[in-house]
Amino acid sequence: MKNIAALQAVVTANPPLGGPTAAELDAIEAEMPLILAEVELLDAQIPLLDRPATMLDERRIRRARNRVLAARRDLTNRATAALPGGAA
Repeated sequence: MKNIAALQAVVTANPPLGGPTAAELDAIEAEMPLILAEVELLDAQIPLLDRPATMLDERRIRRARNRVLAARRDLTNRATAALPGGAA
């Protein structure tokens, strides 16, 4: 039996050592309200995978979806406000 080995160098880049950069951490921090709202929505949806939704569950999901939409709107508004010249 022959061994199969790669004849070419690995094409994937080596990840940077030392963790994320300051710019990457700032981007994550800016998106954190959206991330938290999406986690809240998932927390509302997961229990409903194995049981029917009650009125309270439906209200919880609706509110969580509204928080996700509001967080997306705020993030988009901040991103467009940061564009030079007011371009959208």
